Amino acid sequence: MADTSDFETRSATLADAAAIAAIYNEGIADRVATFETEPRSVAQIAEWFSGRRIVVVAETGKDGLVAFAASSPYSDRPCYSGIGEFSAYVRRDYRHRGAGRAVLAALMEAATAAGLHKLTSWVFPENLASRALLKRLGFEEIGIHRRHGKLDGYWRDCVIVERLLDTGSAEDQA
Repeated sequence: MADTSDFETRSATLADAAAIAAIYNEGIADRVATFETEPRSVAQIAEWFSGRRIVVVAETGKDGLVAFAASSPYSDRPCYSGIGEFSAYVRRDYRHRGAGRAVLAALMEAATAAGLHKLTSWVFPENLASRALLKRLGFEEIGIHRRHGKLDGYWRDCVIVERLLDTGSAEDQA
């Protein structure tokens, strides 16, 4: 298991938008973690700070911001309040070094503090590193969306993952 003590995690601020955009754009270009194909501008990322999204970052003293994770409401329908749809991205030169684990742990903590009771996402089946990390963090693979979206002209499957968060309330378990 990677040592996450090399990373400081915190809530993201608007000042982080450029670094977040750069990391997200690497993920878009790599075609292993998102259906998105168009790079994101700093202005588009800045919009994340005007709504109900939770955004956390991991950074090092030497190299600055190296990873981010974000959660947005799963749906606007009231029956789904408390469920966050999340994603996490790590700068290429920091992948497989514990930054993903650090930023996801910070996201789970922030989501719990915000009153969310579940985080969910979709992962490409061949993204074995992300799937293994999510499993180590207590996420369960609960199914597969077959041919869920097109990427570069090809239908792609997605593994559905979720983790129930400890909200401390017996009412939430009913």
